[in-house]
Amino acid sequence: MNLSDPAFQLELAANITVAGSILLAGRNNVHTWWLGIVGCALFALVFEHSHLYADMVLQFFFIAVSVLGWWQWLRGDHGAPLPISRLPARSWAWLAPLAVLGTSGYGWMLTRLTNAYAPYVDSAVLVLSMIAQLLMMRRKLESWWLWLLVNSIAAPLYYSRGLHLTSILYVGFWINALVALRHWRRLMRDEVEARAADAVA
Repeated sequence: MNLSDPAFQLELAANITVAGSILLAGRNNVHTWWLGIVGCALFALVFEHSHLYADMVLQFFFIAVSVLGWWQWLRGDHGAPLPISRLPARSWAWLAPLAVLGTSGYGWMLTRLTNAYAPYVDSAVLVLSMIAQLLMMRRKLESWWLWLLVNSIAAPLYYSRGLHLTSILYVGFWINALVALRHWRRLMRDEVEARAADAVA
């Protein structure tokens, strides 16, 4: 970790920005989205330099979804803020096979067409992150379970590529996801109770 190294400076800026965004997401704060757009643009450059192409592509997906998520959180419930809710259990019947197929297909493509490092592990981070981000955009509680899985895979992957700061950040993301899961669960319960009270009134 050399502070005079431009590559490390870029990684540091990306980590600080995305860390702020993730902390705001855990607190259910809408400002997570614009800060995330900046952080993802920086991380796209970091991952391109490290030949983690699936992660680079993932950043562009995050930027697009962040624009939609920003709007969804503010106006996604018929013009009102979107409440936290649970994903129907039947949705996992198609999400799980989709994750396996997406990881296998993208990993195979990276193996054939690029010099990507750990293409299938990298692809698992890509696909699971995409699903988790879409669930978070819809304020689904289960998004945090998927982020726990993503962070468990990503932290050792990034460490193995010499991205030690990013690896440490993802350990922090794992802790944040656990805290956020508990926080969102409490907020969801409070929202349900508030709606029930309004209905009675």
